[in-house]
Amino acid sequence: MNNYLDLSVVEIHDLLLQGKIKPIDLVEESFKRLNDNELNAFITIDYEGARKKALELEDMEVPKDNILFGIPIAIKDNIMVSNLKCTCASHILENFISIYDASVITLIKNVNMIIIGKTNMDEFAMGSTSETSYFKTPINPWNKNKVPGGSSGGSAVAVAAGITPFSLGSDTGGSIRQPASFNGIVGMKPTYGRVSRFGLVAFASSLDQIGPMTRNVYENALLLNAICKKDTKDLTSFETNEDFTKLIGKDVKNMKIAVPNYFVSEVVEKEVLDVFNNVLNKLREKGLTIDYVDVNHIDKAPILYQIIAMGEASSNLARFDGIRYGLKEEANTLEDLYKKTRSEGFGVEVKRRIMVGSYILSGENAKIYYNKALQIRDDLKKSFENIYKEYDLILAPTSSRPAYDVGLHKDNPLRSFMDDILVMHANMGGFPSMSLPMGKISGLPIGMQIMGNMLDEAKIYQLGSFIEKELNLNLKVGE
Repeated sequence: MNNYLDLSVVEIHDLLLQGKIKPIDLVEESFKRLNDNELNAFITIDYEGARKKALELEDMEVPKDNILFGIPIAIKDNIMVSNLKCTCASHILENFISIYDASVITLIKNVNMIIIGKTNMDEFAMGSTSETSYFKTPINPWNKNKVPGGSSGGSAVAVAAGITPFSLGSDTGGSIRQPASFNGIVGMKPTYGRVSRFGLVAFASSLDQIGPMTRNVYENALLLNAICKKDTKDLTSFETNEDFTKLIGKDVKNMKIAVPNYFVSEVVEKEVLDVFNNVLNKLREKGLTIDYVDVNHIDKAPILYQIIAMGEASSNLARFDGIRYGLKEEANTLEDLYKKTRSEGFGVEVKRRIMVGSYILSGENAKIYYNKALQIRDDLKKSFENIYKEYDLILAPTSSRPAYDVGLHKDNPLRSFMDDILVMHANMGGFPSMSLPMGKISGLPIGMQIMGNMLDEAKIYQLGSFIEKELNLNLKVGE
């Protein structure tokens, strides 16, 4: 078996152009790696559909300007793909088959990428380790005893293990960037509204965003190019016509970088800070200005996230009632049907968040908690916007620590929120933020994030590509 999938996407495209390989070669290699590794990264594998698509592409001329043509991709299992299961890693949707494509999937199909399957995740994207999945926890390819992160754990594992060069995840409070950090890959949460959410099963609608997960910065920008388009089916979507690779390779020495003091405080483990400070020193040597700054309300993000996310989750998950679709339990009354279906269909963490969220939105509590949280979130967003008036970008560690032991915090729901303590802020403000590898600690990868103002993805990729080149980590599982 040839290792075509270890090549860059540009090199793969050249081989396809020259006719030296065909899309079916990539698909078969992807399936072989998937079956050999047994990482539980996928919930549904589309053997038949992927092979059929690959063979169809053989009858087409390979377009020179579409580098993504014929490339395998994995899709998080809360994004609708027509005629495939969409379980959200939950028992309640275990046998639900989507009857339509999410808008982002339509765009993926338009560039003729090949969907390999649907990836494992935390149930309804609620968690930061992927341990709440009804279908067992995905395995971190760097160390099988460590969590893969979440909620987009399966999507991160698929890329890190070399099963697919690309995957899609969703990010509500760090769910793309944190597993990207734990798996040594690149993950981007775009500006809110940059990518349509139509066909994404909602967790917290004001925070959710679909984004790309890839091996490197350039390929991440390529995938974001493909999935951005205004969508009339998503009222938060806006017109976007931009080449996100346009600044990659451009000079960065005049950039002004802000590092919020909270992001380098005692909330982050010393070993992580040592690696992060090493990166900052390299950037200073290259002429970048780096200042430490204070940001109002920055420490309130975990509380704000819990109130807003759980409140919106309780509203969004009310549609799972055992009547219209999904799991249906036998019952004599409507109330009994709801009770049986939801108690059997939802996992412990999802039920906990629904109950807390329902309390938050009940009567006067909506004003006391949810509405107040929205006000403070707006103040937090303005605080970050003030930083961007003086600085180009913000740098911080992605996670406060490397991946930790499976089961360590499974019975401590509050601790899982703290895993995202450095990444929630981008969701609160709708800002773009990307995680990329910055080194290893005890053999495990650790990431740093670059956060920008609204619509600053290209600038993030510019600095990210520079850092990637300077560090020259070339992280690969098993090496």
